[in-house]
Amino acid sequence: MSPKEQIQSLRDELREHNYNYYVNDNPTISDFEFDKKLEQLKTLEAAHPEFYDSTSPSVRVGGEVTKNFNTVKHINRMYSLDNSYSIEDLRDWERRIKKIVDGDIQYTCELKYDGASISLHYENGKFVQAVTRGDGNQGDEVTANVRTIKSVPLQLKGDDVPAKFEIRGEIVLPWDGFHKMNEERAEQGLDLYRNPRNTASGSLKLQDSAEVAKRPLDCLLYQLAGENLPVKSQFDSLMLARKWGFKAPQESKLVNSIEEVFEYINHWDVARKELPYETDGVVIKVNSLDQQDELGFTAKAPKWAMAYKFAAEQVSTRLEEITYQVGRTGSITPVANLEAVEISGTTVRRASLHNADQIEKLDIRVGDEVYVEKGGEIIPKIVAVDLTKRPENSTPTVYATHCPECNTELVRNEGDAKHYCPNDMACPPQVKGRIEHFISRKAMDIDGIGAETVGQLVDAGFINNYADLYDLTVEQVLPLERMAQKSAENMINGIEASKQVPFERVLFGLGIRYVGETIAKKLAKHYKNIDSLFNMPAEPEKTSIDLFADVSSAADKKIEELTAVPEIGESIAQSLVEFIQNEDQMAIVERLKKAGLQFALSEEQLEGQTDKLSGKSFVISGVFKMSRNDLKKLVEDNGGKNSSSISSKTDYLIRGDKMGPSKLEKAEKLSITMISEQEFLAMI
Repeated sequence: MSPKEQIQSLRDELREHNYNYYVNDNPTISDFEFDKKLEQLKTLEAAHPEFYDSTSPSVRVGGEVTKNFNTVKHINRMYSLDNSYSIEDLRDWERRIKKIVDGDIQYTCELKYDGASISLHYENGKFVQAVTRGDGNQGDEVTANVRTIKSVPLQLKGDDVPAKFEIRGEIVLPWDGFHKMNEERAEQGLDLYRNPRNTASGSLKLQDSAEVAKRPLDCLLYQLAGENLPVKSQFDSLMLARKWGFKAPQESKLVNSIEEVFEYINHWDVARKELPYETDGVVIKVNSLDQQDELGFTAKAPKWAMAYKFAAEQVSTRLEEITYQVGRTGSITPVANLEAVEISGTTVRRASLHNADQIEKLDIRVGDEVYVEKGGEIIPKIVAVDLTKRPENSTPTVYATHCPECNTELVRNEGDAKHYCPNDMACPPQVKGRIEHFISRKAMDIDGIGAETVGQLVDAGFINNYADLYDLTVEQVLPLERMAQKSAENMINGIEASKQVPFERVLFGLGIRYVGETIAKKLAKHYKNIDSLFNMPAEPEKTSIDLFADVSSAADKKIEELTAVPEIGESIAQSLVEFIQNEDQMAIVERLKKAGLQFALSEEQLEGQTDKLSGKSFVISGVFKMSRNDLKKLVEDNGGKNSSSISSKTDYLIRGDKMGPSKLEKAEKLSITMISEQEFLAMI
């Protein structure tokens, strides 16, 4: 046998042993025999580097060092999931689904593993890239580190693998491995890891992949993504993934009703304690991919999936003090400072009290024994007070009247749950918070500068707002603590590069209250440039005849104009007008314009966009030649609005094959105009 044939034979054999051990949990040789064969392979590969293969089992040992993790834009967005905490939440979700899709609905139930979300990319059956979830739109490339995880197949099995696709899952650290790592750290006198999830997530960002290879990480896969996948349902995709060599958990189950979903939840709420991994709930997905396609997505999550969270662990501890935090928009959040307590593997010393109403509702007081849990097992919160243990000298909590940072008197607008500090241009946490928001990944994504550096720059008096960033020089920032020449250059280069960030992200970065990422995109798309968005109507001149007449002010007219934009409500419009009428904010925006930031959609973004469908609402139902997502994009690109359900406000139903009878019946009853895919394309 030639060296090439020997190498290939050993690779094939070791891949199969890896699969049996890490995926099937059914080893067919001893660890000693496996290690001997692996050493034999490494020796042959070292002698014949011309036969290098990135999918060889030998690459599992790591050794590649990654200094900086590249940011990669997801081909298919990685959405988060909507959460439910009760059976009634799930019933409501099913009722919403049944208003949109016809026919029987099956569900795939899967355990929700608590790990680090990952997207694995494959081309021609070979593993080529791993990307963390990040913000859902883009994440960090961690290919070298993920390649060391034994349950991640580097070469897929079978001849029906698509040429290119991705699969999503969780990188987890099993309990046994976690405890073993902590035993080793205890022997070395090192601090112990707090919980498996954070340890798994931190492992992905280690610079030396050889260190990652030493950690007993596992990878559980649950979602295929890509075009023209050879499956029609979620459950079939899990079975196909297993056939290809992926570790898709066997605990998944196909059920035929919401009642069977509840049975699955009740079973695993108890049985999960015997699993080797951390789990915090159940994910329920509509099984049919056609029905998933029809249901679509909200701005943040798929409408066809829901995460049911198991009841959080609850403990009691003493409330030692109530302090107040100031957010970047001036919102005041009361914080409970607690006697340290362990919850779900982490030490908790602080919990949010939300607002004055919550404190009053629970009658929370300093010195109380309180019950704390992690909301969704993430954010600690106080859920009740043990009144039997209340001290005799206890006094009711009096909410703060002045800002804890700048001593400005707080305000609370009618209908608002929170108090606010109105000193937005000089209150230190607001100043720093707005700049931190501006430089964040979803906004300007400025390399070389983080929250700590922002604090240094503000404290040194170099910047007071985000426009000041564009006046900074290398020489100016060099004296900052821990700032070397290269770091200073990276910061200034990062600030300069941010001038190419597209308009919608600049708009989001301005930090206008209620204008989140999605709203910023809608406003940018509607107005096309900042001048159109910020242009205020002329203030009407009042005559003696108008003294007793109702003459709309410029602000009222602008609010009316803004609320006419789909999904822009009164609160968003009011906040925008307040921002526009603030002379200090407008002066900062003018400075950003002069600095060269993008305040209009690019020619590329404007290409193909028209107002042909302006004011028209469309419902898309059925199967089409092009994907439903492409049809929806065409509706939006031409000024129309997509809706998931038919109502009297629907102008057109784009009707495809296999459309449900109930939608057809409702459209006919409401006399909705029905058009084909070809007729729609002719319209635009």
